[in-house]
Amino acid sequence: MDRETVLVGIDAGTTKVTTLIGEVGRSGDVNIIGYGIAPSVGMKKGMVANIDQTVNSIASSIEKAERLSGYKISSAFVSVGGSHIGSQNSRGVVAVSGHKREVSREDVARATEAAKAVQVPSNREMLHVLPRGYIVDGQEGIKDPLGMSAVRLEVETHIVAGASTSVQNLTKCITQANVQIDELVISSLAAAEATLTDTEKELGVVVVDIGGGTTDIAVFADGAIYHSAVLPVGAINVTNDVAIGLRTSLNLAEEIKIKHGTASLAEVQPEELLNVAVLGDGGGQTIQRRRLSEIIEARMSEIYALVREEVQRSGHAGMLPAGVVLTGGGARIQGAAELARDVLEMPVRIGAPQGVGGLMDQLSNPAFATPIGLLLWGANHAGGEAIEYHNGSPVGAGVGRVMDWVKGLFPG
Repeated sequence: MDRETVLVGIDAGTTKVTTLIGEVGRSGDVNIIGYGIAPSVGMKKGMVANIDQTVNSIASSIEKAERLSGYKISSAFVSVGGSHIGSQNSRGVVAVSGHKREVSREDVARATEAAKAVQVPSNREMLHVLPRGYIVDGQEGIKDPLGMSAVRLEVETHIVAGASTSVQNLTKCITQANVQIDELVISSLAAAEATLTDTEKELGVVVVDIGGGTTDIAVFADGAIYHSAVLPVGAINVTNDVAIGLRTSLNLAEEIKIKHGTASLAEVQPEELLNVAVLGDGGGQTIQRRRLSEIIEARMSEIYALVREEVQRSGHAGMLPAGVVLTGGGARIQGAAELARDVLEMPVRIGAPQGVGGLMDQLSNPAFATPIGLLLWGANHAGGEAIEYHNGSPVGAGVGRVMDWVKGLFPG
């Protein structure tokens, strides 16, 4: 039987915790063999607000995934979000060493280390240092400089940092659920991994992941990430607005939003009516569907206006021909893409997760882009511990870069 590596992704969001278990096959393909979805209690706007409640939510999600797959989870790739996440671009410069003056892995590593020498406040810590491209003796646009003859090597990087306390609280919750962290991955990177194509990244695209409590943004151009940010508003704000505007419960407001709501007023006929239960009134009320849609459109327009500001801040406004890829639970709101097209004045498509197989029946909608992206990130960029299986029996093993491991195991 083929040896396979099993990777785990845990996405602890504001409204739900999702744990996915995926198998990396001999060709590098990822198949989901288990998943667990639990209500998230203890998280607020992507950050831990109550440790005990968050641990219980994570443990519940993990237990469901383990029961479905039959595997015991020991480590996982974990998403991190919240408005404390910030980013900046940095350049590192080194002289190429060695008597042949050929760029080596050590030179690339030194250049990347030089790029990390930026001022980061003591209350923040780096989460990612992502190379965007290399400059070899003044020649720009180099994707892989290894083996090139050169005197001077420069690397352009995108650095993502987060508040130390927020990162530590999330780490504490995961470890208290008896899981070690392979790597913390910001939600927008994970979502991009599951929804964007290489062509879109090359042309220029922005992924907008509308989660429950936050909206995560990542701008890509020339095949690399240029800007990332987290907005402290999300789909739960839309639900709150509906609940207040219609004087109904949050649970019913969420149901009405998904079933009857739309962010595009053009889709609503004036004569369409809805019967809505009112808090403290058993009889309920009859409202125009247009009123519901006006509430949704107002909040979604605000979110898109903030996205537009971030795109402008990135310096790539008007230079993203691939447009916007909407994902996350908020992308399921009817008319979300149409409104985004109007506000952002760019092409827009809904990004459902792709690139994985297996148990995808309940996971093939945009709400699961981030956890699926965590598995793909692990398969393509892994740098930590994973669970390795041989003939179905668990054996703890470090995998380093999983794709390299797979290629080395199955040469040719």
